[in-house]
Amino acid sequence: MEIRIGELAKRTRCEIVTIRYYEKEGLLPKPARSGGNFRLYGDAHVERLQFIRHCRSLDMTLGAIQALLDLRDNPNQDCGEVNALLDGHIQQVEARVEALLQLKKHLAVLRERCSGARQVEACGILQGLADCCSQAVSASNAPVA
Repeated sequence: MEIRIGELAKRTRCEIVTIRYYEKEGLLPKPARSGGNFRLYGDAHVERLQFIRHCRSLDMTLGAIQALLDLRDNPNQDCGEVNALLDGHIQQVEARVEALLQLKKHLAVLRERCSGARQVEACGILQGLADCCSQAVSASNAPVA
């Protein structure tokens, strides 16, 4: 099978510019070219791009995906590196979840500052946001010891 970039984009639900970027970054191998210099992709490109897109849907970095692809391209290796890579990604996700939980708490505290039955000029949420900003500015202007 030989398909052009537009068909590859349709089959994988990936933007053409993204496909070209993945090629440039070495995640996708360079395709063959037609007599008219069009890129021609095969089944291996479709499968590899689907793998990349699945990894991206799991919020993996391009560096991690490249490492997984390198391991996948050398299948006789021990899968310990794959496990370590995924363990590292899980730790990053856990850290982001914790940061999001802290953000949720902060937003809930702000939300409690306003009952909703007042004019905007007396809104506790807006005042809380302004207080936070003025504290940050004061801290950044403090003399360094």
